[in-house]
Amino acid sequence: MLAVLLRTMFIASNISIKCRMSGYMNSFYELFAGGGMARLGLGPNWRCLFANDFDEKKADAYAQNFGSTHLCVDDVANVTACDLPDHADLLWASFPCQDLSLAGKGVGLSGERSGAFWQVSRLLSELRAQDRQPSVVVLENVVGALSSNDGQDFAQIADSLLRNGYRFGAMVLDAVHFVPQSRPRLFIVAVLPNFAPELAIRSGLERSGPCAHWHPNRLVEAKLALAKSCQESWVWWNLPTPPKRVQVFADLIDTESPNIAWHTSEETRRLLDMMSPVNHDKVLVAQRSGKPCVGGIYRRTRLGVQRAEVRFDDVAGCLRTASGGSSRQTILVVDGSKVRSRLLATREAARLMGLPETYALPTNYNEAYSLTGDGLVVPVVRFLSRHLLTPLASLSEPLSIAA
Repeated sequence: MLAVLLRTMFIASNISIKCRMSGYMNSFYELFAGGGMARLGLGPNWRCLFANDFDEKKADAYAQNFGSTHLCVDDVANVTACDLPDHADLLWASFPCQDLSLAGKGVGLSGERSGAFWQVSRLLSELRAQDRQPSVVVLENVVGALSSNDGQDFAQIADSLLRNGYRFGAMVLDAVHFVPQSRPRLFIVAVLPNFAPELAIRSGLERSGPCAHWHPNRLVEAKLALAKSCQESWVWWNLPTPPKRVQVFADLIDTESPNIAWHTSEETRRLLDMMSPVNHDKVLVAQRSGKPCVGGIYRRTRLGVQRAEVRFDDVAGCLRTASGGSSRQTILVVDGSKVRSRLLATREAARLMGLPETYALPTNYNEAYSLTGDGLVVPVVRFLSRHLLTPLASLSEPLSIAA
């Protein structure tokens, strides 16, 4: 307890000092901004200097919620460092995952989509040449990025960060700790070594070895497979255990609204007929439970046959979009002998991503579902910002107590 208290006091003191310096507010660039979920997670103490996405429909949603003052709608390949104003503390890049995911074709960073990472690397190099490198960089992607091309893609990312002058480490954060959705994601956090590593260790931001909660075996193995120079620049970032989640999937589902379109009984029966005996048994258990149960369904092809697979563990499956090679999520509401089904509503998908009710979604279903399914879980970003990114930004420059 004493160590936690000292850590909190140390970090708070440094942040306070920096904030007193000319009313300082942390600033960031966001590439592949989508609907601005990183911006929401970072919070009001972070100022957006530049946001970019090439998808006009997602950019429309971004502009509707945040305005278009700092928004550039263009291919990141056309963006240069000269387009990025001032000197940001942070660069956030959730670059496309399609070529790195297990559902992809294994082309990795040489693919048309995930290969956009090299544009991030280029921009960091250009900013370095102008002496405007962000002190902190966050790269977010699917966990499959660790093993894509037998780990070579992860090794190339690490080498690129090293060549751009950064120390770096990675964590796997599963959104299930924050919202009722199973959604593990890889977060690579890099920092310029302009403060002593001992300072980060003393402040509790860095640890001497992996933590099973945030550094699973596959991440440790990926780190050990890196070149020696990359391993020497590796950082085991430290995060606290998240608070226990109390919200369950059913809490986010609207079962009463007359505006919700449910499947016909015939459509629900066809869905049930697509289930294997194991999944049929799950429905029977839910019927016998004596309480209403909400389950999430995905359609998957098993041995050449399309199956409907359901889960009733109070958690939704990972939201996915058609571009990621998966179907839209269906929900099944079971209350005794009454069984109903329908597509997950767009507002329900937004809740699973931690978006506020006030967040304006596209009116078109597919556009709204794509926006959320491709996005970031806001409470995950908020947790990372509070416990790592904001403290790192406060320690990234020498601080004068006299200031």
